[in-house]
Amino acid sequence: MTVRSQLAEGGVIPAHPLALTRSRRLDERRQRALTRYYLDAGVAGIALGVHTTQFAIRQAGLYQPVLALGIETIRAAPRKAVAIAGVVGATVPALREARLARDLGYDAALLSLGGLSAWTDGRLLDHAREVARIIPVIGFYLQPAVGGRNLSYSFWRRFAAIENVVAIKVAPFNRYQTIDVLRAVAESGRARDISLYTGNDDSIVADLTTRYRFPTATVGFVGGLLGHWAFWTKRAVELVRRCQAIGSGPVPRSLLRL
Repeated sequence: MTVRSQLAEGGVIPAHPLALTRSRRLDERRQRALTRYYLDAGVAGIALGVHTTQFAIRQAGLYQPVLALGIETIRAAPRKAVAIAGVVGATVPALREARLARDLGYDAALLSLGGLSAWTDGRLLDHAREVARIIPVIGFYLQPAVGGRNLSYSFWRRFAAIENVVAIKVAPFNRYQTIDVLRAVAESGRARDISLYTGNDDSIVADLTTRYRFPTATVGFVGGLLGHWAFWTKRAVELVRRCQAIGSGPVPRSLLRL
């Protein structure tokens, strides 16, 4: 099964936090235990070195050790899950991280554009294409309040045309900007190739239970990639399964209250 087909099945992808000892060093035993908990909870994938740990682990020289520990634990598990590595920064360091993730055996990279607010759309797209030549890419629409930037429909329409883009995590915390991404994917002709994962912590159930009909395609979120789901993960898996079971039917009021 390809990473594209695995992501298309949808589900829960927690953004993996960091387990530390009291002396603030990597606690390998508890880090492995946390990864195994996610796998036992029934997640579709696990994202390591992403926004829950992304910046501090690089400064502390832990990016490679954390990714190596994570992929070893994921691959040793009896059930398969998509292994996602966070890639961040300007093009040269991002390519270095993408190569490391690929060489370790990761399936895809969550490409953060945080910290690149001065770049033009064209430069951001060239950056994404370079990373996509190395490893399948999951786009990341990060809200401006935490270091992202507003990205237009036009940007996402061109982003969706990058062949090795396999999914997009949509987290602008804004309904209209979210719809920009959905429409861009629908109108790109690649709705069957690119899976949509919510990162909108403020509208998880609404995202998972809504279908968006455009003249070219009907699209919707198949799951979520959330730091929000790093805790109580088994319950998150149960929630997503409830949302998936609805299909195109009416959403129960009890579910909307969540």
